[in-house]
Order: sequence, then structure tokens, then C-alpha cells
Amino acid sequence: MKIIRMVIGIISIVLCVLIMFQSCAVGVGNTLAESGEVSGTAGLLLAVCMLVAGIVSVAARKSFAGTIVSVCFYAVGALLAAASAGTYTDLKVWSAIAGIFAVILLITAIMQKAKGIKKL
Repeated sequence: MKIIRMVIGIISIVLCVLIMFQSCAVGVGNTLAESGEVSGTAGLLLAVCMLVAGIVSVAARKSFAGTIVSVCFYAVGALLAAASAGTYTDLKVWSAIAGIFAVILLITAIMQKAKGIKKL
């Protein structure tokens, strides 16, 4: 379980860079087109949430509370991005990936808690 958390955290940190570059480009495009969309900003917020969740997931991979914090950041980022996708359709893919990461980490946290209860 600790390895899964570390792998997801590292993938999240790497994807954060890609999401940030795409979101900056979309934000500039939205500004130049004067479309009034906020999908670029939502992408930046998702990138920050994925960065924070990835760092916490790697740093606190042995901790139940650290895993729950990561799940919360992934879930908030995914919901924010999915609600504000607009014409930036890649944002739907990134929010789905963040949601999948949240579910996987939640499952590992539940398994860790159940394993700790069995030891008592």
C-alpha cells in the first residue's frame, strides 16, 4: 500500500507540470478571445491541488491521516475542475485522473485501517 501511495504521488507531481502548462495556455487563450471562461484558472487550481496531494502522499505514505488529506485534495481538485471545464476538454480528463487517484488512495486508507484493527 505504501508503494501505491508513493507511485501515485510521483505521477501526480509529474502531471502537475503538464496540467499547469496547458492551463496557462488555455488561460491566455480565454483572455485573448474574451470568452469569459475560467477553465484555465480551474486547471491551475487542479494542478496546485494535485501537487499538494502528491507531496503529502509521498511524504506521509505510512500515515492514515496523510492519506486522507491527499484524498481530500484530489477530490476537491477533481470536483473544481470538472465543474469548470468549459471548452478546455483536457481538464475533464485530468479531473477524472484526480478522482481515480482519490478513490485508490481512499481504498488503501480503508485497507490500512482494517489491517490495524485486525492487529488489535
